[in-house]
Amino acid sequence: MGSAALEILGLVLCLVGWVGLILACGLPMWQVTAFLDHNIVTAQTTWKGLWMSCVVQSTGHMQCKVYDSVLALSTEVQAARALTVGAVLLALVALFVTLAGAQCTTCVAPGPGKARVALTGGALYSLCGLLALVPLCWFANIVVREFYDPTVPMSQKYELGAALYIGWAASALLMCGGGLVCCGAWVCAGRPDLSFPVKYSAPRRPGAGGDYDKKNYV
Repeated sequence: MGSAALEILGLVLCLVGWVGLILACGLPMWQVTAFLDHNIVTAQTTWKGLWMSCVVQSTGHMQCKVYDSVLALSTEVQAARALTVGAVLLALVALFVTLAGAQCTTCVAPGPGKARVALTGGALYSLCGLLALVPLCWFANIVVREFYDPTVPMSQKYELGAALYIGWAASALLMCGGGLVCCGAWVCAGRPDLSFPVKYSAPRRPGAGGDYDKKNYV
């Protein structure tokens, strides 16, 4: 039962991380305008993401514009799009694989093969977390490097946006959840007595008088 609890906890963490990764991918707050002059009255704030850029006025009005051309985007944006979307799709595959190999489901017959399927799903989730870290850390490195670059004008300096922090948290959840799923599958393979208890009941057959037998089958 302990190994099944590890798998369920890991799967919940992976699902939360998957939702967070989708949210980070869609939010336009990967880069946020940096305000370095404390005496200036800011009229608008610029957000930049993977799919669009937004301008938020001091009045609260926000206007967003989707990028027109994919080829006109910078290399890091194109790579981040591909890696983030790839991580999201891989997490979807990992979800089906993990559910198939989970001890609380009957998609695969109990045994070493079922544990190997769950182990594969956990490994895929951990891979998703690592894959999502690449564009997040790449973007963060570019933002920090340009922020401290004296040749970059003050008006073109940006800070780390909220989407990056959400993405880092999602990556951590995916890797931790995938690790728990792998641990649960590993324990189940080594200790079958700790696996999820599954009981099957034999169908009752009517007796000669038409009544069902009172004997319980377990």
